[in-house]
Amino acid sequence: RVPRKVQALFRELARANMPVTVTTTVTTTVHPDGTVDQSTETSTMADGAAEAPSRILGMGNPLLDISAVVTPEYLAKYKLEANNQILAEEAHMPIYKEMVKEFDVEYIAGGATQNSIRVAQWMLGKPATAYIGCVGQDEFGKTLRAKAEEGGTVVEYLEDASTPTGTCAVLVTGTDRSLVANISAANNYKETHLAEVGWKHVQASDIFYISGFFLTVSPPSIIKVGKYAAETNKIFSMNLAAPFIMMVPPFREALLASLPYCDYLFGNETEYAEFAKQTGMKSEDLREIAKEIAAMPKENGARKRTVVITQGADHTIVAHDGVVAEYAITPLPKEKIIDTNGAGDAWVGGFLAALAKKKDVEQCSKAASFAASVIIQRSGCTYPEKCEYML
Repeated sequence: RVPRKVQALFRELARANMPVTVTTTVTTTVHPDGTVDQSTETSTMADGAAEAPSRILGMGNPLLDISAVVTPEYLAKYKLEANNQILAEEAHMPIYKEMVKEFDVEYIAGGATQNSIRVAQWMLGKPATAYIGCVGQDEFGKTLRAKAEEGGTVVEYLEDASTPTGTCAVLVTGTDRSLVANISAANNYKETHLAEVGWKHVQASDIFYISGFFLTVSPPSIIKVGKYAAETNKIFSMNLAAPFIMMVPPFREALLASLPYCDYLFGNETEYAEFAKQTGMKSEDLREIAKEIAAMPKENGARKRTVVITQGADHTIVAHDGVVAEYAITPLPKEKIIDTNGAGDAWVGGFLAALAKKKDVEQCSKAASFAASVIIQRSGCTYPEKCEYML
């Protein structure tokens, strides 16, 4: 007989259209005098509850992308090229508010790590991600928070009252994008916020992801989380982000200091080639570079490092425990490609989502390739309301 409490639970789950598994344990005890006692214990679990994904936490530089279709004349006004990325200088500062006034703009939560976390959340469906970074106390900051939280990601921003929210102007002309980034408040994240406010998210998470861009902001925060991950056998992952991270001595030193804690290291072929050059590796072969980095010293010996090298539309190279494998990218006709900006971020987001579901590297790479293929068929790092990919 099913207890009343369990019957009530059935009714609630039925209304939510959620199937359940019921386990009933009957214990029989025979006493010396021949009497018999029986006890029954019933437990229930919503189907899929045991498959709940691991929680992912991202830390990085949050930027509000302000995207609009503009004219070639407008690009010329600010001496911008049609397909380029630059950091904003003083002459570019008026462009952000000006775009809002003069064009039909679209706001998108941006920044490399935040893009990856949002894509991972989209792939997973159920709330399973959180993100930490710094914004200003302004309207752009409010808009960025709202956009970042749309898919279910928990956002824990440090708000800097003295500096405006970081923004990136995305000027669209035809199929070209000209990006003008103003890091601003994103550059002001403090380790004290991590310790006092963000640490609850660290403790609640199983996978950590940090882009190399954050090495320019708060290396102590990265080391703090890396040490925690090693001590608790949780997954710590990073991205090389850009060649300049390896080329600028302080940033390169911060990266090398973080590497011993790194279980998964992502990057593209250009970034890894620069890493090899700056660290004195003899080989220029990407497979050998991946294998050598994977074998570098680690703090957590319980996990072998996995090194992932993406190559755009070419095969992805993955090195782990002395073995190098290659995985194909989902082919896509050129006429379907609208915007490749954010494709690398989306790839990592798909990989992390599959990793959170405890998939193997091959399955993670397939999920990553799917995510990237969706994003490049849209403007900016955006995606449909629902993800059709089954993890």
